[in-house]
Amino acid sequence: MDSGYYAACTAMASRTRALDTIANNLANASTPGYRAQHNIFSSVLAEAGDETESPLNKAMNNYGIMSGTTLDRTQGAIQKTGNDLDVAIQGSGFFVVQTAGSSMYTRDGAFQVSATGQLISAAGDPVMGEKGPIAILPGKLSISADGTISSNGAVAGKLKLVDIAPGADLKSVGGTNYSAPESSETPAVGSIVQQGALENSNVNPVTSMVELITAQRSAEMMQHALSMFNSEMDKTATQDLSKVG
Repeated sequence: MDSGYYAACTAMASRTRALDTIANNLANASTPGYRAQHNIFSSVLAEAGDETESPLNKAMNNYGIMSGTTLDRTQGAIQKTGNDLDVAIQGSGFFVVQTAGSSMYTRDGAFQVSATGQLISAAGDPVMGEKGPIAILPGKLSISADGTISSNGAVAGKLKLVDIAPGADLKSVGGTNYSAPESSETPAVGSIVQQGALENSNVNPVTSMVELITAQRSAEMMQHALSMFNSEMDKTATQDLSKVG
């Protein structure tokens, strides 16, 4: 079978995955703290060196495969909400939340107070302070730029802010939570928090729509190529194989 057929199948699969990534970005364009994901494609050249190959097969042998995604860490716009429990980060830092499995990182500062008086994320995970989970004291809540939380002058704790090394494998684990090797975590430098505000998603809807259209057209082209290969194989099966023997 022509290698170009396999190339078209691989390219079709990669474009389908790319469509999923772009659609997920668009779906989270208004999610606080969401980080856009971008597809990474690698060029593959499979040359059989057979002069009898069809032009379509030779063209399809030069294709791209999706080798993964990368997380866009650029700052999203900060929007004031007036809610004392909303906190936005200015800088590269991340909040730390404790999930059932392990510690995760997030930029979503839409915090709440649980029934037991503990500071939790929108997903219900405890928000970590420098000394562990933070118990919120009764009274008017105040959060300073360095993350110190106080109520009526009494300090309840200090938000744990960390930086993740630029080359670290920071991955989305669903929603606005991200995982990274613990060795890549360091105390945040240069990051400050703003109370009564949230960081918007850093997804650019216009750019994402252009990417979506481009990926759709590429997928359609691969689908058309597969149809042409099928036609060639049907022709071979009905005309050439019947002459063998």
